[in-house]
Amino acid sequence: MANANNKTQATNECPVGFIAAISDDQKREDCKILLSLIEKISGYPPVLWGKIIGYGTYHYKYDSGREGDSLRIGFSPRAQYLSIYIMPGYQDFDDELSRLGKHKMGKSCLNIKRLSDVNIDVLEEIITKALTLMGRKYPDDTWN
Repeated sequence: MANANNKTQATNECPVGFIAAISDDQKREDCKILLSLIEKISGYPPVLWGKIIGYGTYHYKYDSGREGDSLRIGFSPRAQYLSIYIMPGYQDFDDELSRLGKHKMGKSCLNIKRLSDVNIDVLEEIITKALTLMGRKYPDDTWN
């Protein structure tokens, strides 16, 4: 059973409207590109999870018994960066990250200032690989 206390949950709000409300022109345009790009690659429709635009879902259960649902991949227009959430983390992405361009990383978060700072083809590789890894760990009809 999903834990109702999960901080990030899917909403019924419109991701397109969320992006349209972004005041920074460059960030808004980059988000429009990411919105389409990730949907095209993943095959999942975008869903707003708080301030994160997510694609696909998976159910997790920890040894502690805590369980819930989360997005398979997503992005968010943060104040300083576009944050792209790669749920398996980046430990297996050294080659791709070395070719990506200007970026910073968190545990499951790739931060880029603007899309023009990175190689979009390499970003597509990263998104595809992340979805493949998630599909192996949490199978679904799209990414087995």
